[in-house]
This record gives sequence, structure tokens and C-alpha cells, in this order.
Amino acid sequence: MSQPPRIGILLSHVREEEKLLLAAFARRGVELVRLHDRHISFELTAIDRPQPAPLDLVLDRCMAHTRADYSLQILEALGIPSINSFRAALTADDKIASTLALAKAGVSTIRTMVAFDTSSALDALEKIGYPAVLKPVAGSWGRLLAKVNSPEAAKTVLEHKRMLGSHYHNIFYIQEYVEKPGRDLRIFVVGDQIVAASYRTAPHWVTNVARGAVSRSCPVTPEIAGIALRAARAIGAEIAGIDLIEAPSGLQVIEVNGGVEFKGLMTTTDVDIAGAVADYTIARANGAPPPLLSAATANGRAASMQGYGE
Repeated sequence: MSQPPRIGILLSHVREEEKLLLAAFARRGVELVRLHDRHISFELTAIDRPQPAPLDLVLDRCMAHTRADYSLQILEALGIPSINSFRAALTADDKIASTLALAKAGVSTIRTMVAFDTSSALDALEKIGYPAVLKPVAGSWGRLLAKVNSPEAAKTVLEHKRMLGSHYHNIFYIQEYVEKPGRDLRIFVVGDQIVAASYRTAPHWVTNVARGAVSRSCPVTPEIAGIALRAARAIGAEIAGIDLIEAPSGLQVIEVNGGVEFKGLMTTTDVDIAGAVADYTIARANGAPPPLLSAATANGRAASMQGYGE
């Protein structure tokens, strides 16, 4: 009988999702090696030496993006693959990089501009039109988002961001404000499959579950499946949460999340999300290749998924 793969999990805290993942792997005979981001250390000058008890693969569940990005980069240098890969995580964590990747792949996303000075940001806002949305280039949970309705309001927010001190706050990521029907969509992708999908509904224009939005079941149409799978592939993510908005012109990608949470999503489906992640991760650790999905393949697979998630 072959030995189970040796899989690590990079994490910051053991939240509800991580407890479910640890249990799902244990049921499959795999005890995950916990790599707490505050406790691990790496000797950078020794990466060419044999490592004790090497891991076959690491699943990234780290909440601290910077720690995750550096840890995954080092693990890759040690010859240890990860889900998601260092490059995919780095792209997903950077809104500019992910927007460029989506645009290059021809995936429909919200009109976006970037500026590096208050005056050029105001010029960009005039081109985008008011109202518009200002976002940090990195971050999650809907934090530090601002909807600005006029040049006066924009000046106030831009000056406030500039005074925060970090160079990140002097990079102004500006998006068109899209009217939506009080909701957006979260699509959970694992490999080349849509595992679950939900509508996230809230009276506020920010519809993150962390900000109080309510999740409800969302049927996965071919259009939803096609754009979600193509968005994940554009970023290079094997496991991802794709956020979509129902714009007048059709579905558009808001963002692609790598270390995706699924607590709210679990309330909308009978699918064992943690089990799906575990099965996929174990298969990859045992040598299964990552999915390479073209747009045509994504659309073809999507056509066979009508009604999934109802």
C-alpha cells in the first residue's frame, strides 16, 4: 500500500475553514503539516541542500499576503510546489497585476485606471466618470474602499490616502462604479470545476460577507461558469474565488481571490467544499497535472453545467 502524500498547509490562524480542511484531509488519511506563518523560518543560503522530510506540496491558506508571497517563493526555490503557485498568489494579491492579466486574456472586467499622483488621479476620475470607486492595490474584506460622487469628495479621499504614509496608498486604483441589483456573485473554482456559487446580497454597495452580506444559492449558468474558469486561468490560480458583477453589458469580473474563504458559501450548498479542495490537493500531490483550460474548453465545459448549484 502506497504512503499518503506529505502535504503542508501554510496558515495564519485556524479559522472555521481551516478546521474543515484539516478534518477533510484526515478523513482521507492525510495529516497536514501545519506551517504557521509566524513560526516558520527559512535559511535562504541553504536552499541547494537536501531538506529533511520534504513536502510533496503546500496548500496556501495564509491570511497575510506578504508572508504568503515570500513563503511560497521560497518553497518554490526549495522545489516544493504549492496551490496556488507563488506567481498566481502574487498576481491575485496585486489588483494591478490581476487586472492586467484579465485584460490580456480577454476576460471582461470593470473599467479600471491607475494613477500615481493626486492630480493625475483626478484626471483619471474625470475620464472614468462619477460616481467612481477607489480601492487599495492590495487588501481584502472590502476594507479601504471608497465610492466618490464628485471631484470634491475625490480630493478629500485622495489626500487622506496620501497622508496614510505607505507607498501603496500613493498608488490610486480607480474603477468605474457599476450599478448592480443589490448583489454580486462568488464562484468557487477548484481545478477545472465550479464547486459552488452564491449570490452575496447587501443593502450597501460593498457586498463582502465580512461586511455583513448574506449568501444565497446561485445557479451556475454556462455564462457564469465560462467567465469564472477563464478568470482563474488568466491569473494562473488552481483554487480561486471569482467575484462577478451583473453589469448592464453582461457579467464582469470584480476580482480573483486566491486564499479564498468559503464560510458564507457553505450555507448555500450541500457540496462538501473542504472535501473538494482536499481531493484536488491530494491528486496534485500524487502527480496529477494542473488544469490547462483554454477559453474554448471553458465554454464547452460550462455548457454541460447548466443548473449546477441550484
